[in-house]
Amino acid sequence: MLDLIADLYRTHADDLAAVVAQQKTFLAGSPTVTPQLDDVEAELTYLLLRHHRPAHVVEIGTYWGWSTTWLLSALRDNGHGHLHSFDLVDHVRTTVPAALAADRWTFHHGDLRETVDEVPPGTGYLFVDADHGRRFGRWYLQNLFPRVAPGTPTSVHDVFHLRWARPFTEGAEVLGWLRARGAGWFTAARPAARATLRALDAVRAEVGIAGARGTDRNPMIFFTMPPARGR
Repeated sequence: MLDLIADLYRTHADDLAAVVAQQKTFLAGSPTVTPQLDDVEAELTYLLLRHHRPAHVVEIGTYWGWSTTWLLSALRDNGHGHLHSFDLVDHVRTTVPAALAADRWTFHHGDLRETVDEVPPGTGYLFVDADHGRRFGRWYLQNLFPRVAPGTPTSVHDVFHLRWARPFTEGAEVLGWLRARGAGWFTAARPAARATLRALDAVRAEVGIAGARGTDRNPMIFFTMPPARGR
């Protein structure tokens, strides 16, 4: 995974630099936006979308649209794909630039537990950054993940704020779920994978990528959706 990501930084360096500059401008002109993704995890999300070129991306949790604009930027630069975003609040409708949303974005307003049937078949990338409690984590492991095909690239935010996932959280539930299926994961989280983050920072320096925010905790994990147990 580290070798793949290093190659992606080199392949898409110019496009990524342009998106970083775009995101800095977006943030400076949007005082209500409170970004959640840190620099490297946002860049990895963009690069993985460029690599996998999914037709349908599902985003769980938008808030003010920082992650939404990163996802849409990757789809724009691919010239392909549609983003389906789900959230209880619809702040994102007022912040995402119309030119970026264009015809590549559908926002689904409401509780995912009531709108999950709107998750499109054929999801090619799943991005989760919503309620981080244990209860919601257990719910979506049982009700959302089975709708996503094995092998689908997936990411879950706010797992590693420490060297381990905090007990009784969504992150602990997801890690346990992956472990039970023998599935691995990747992270650039500074508390849990300091050497990995250093390696990526070296590649970023090599290709001249500076972050859009200047934040480096990167608690997200990345994995491919494992097969259901028993298959």
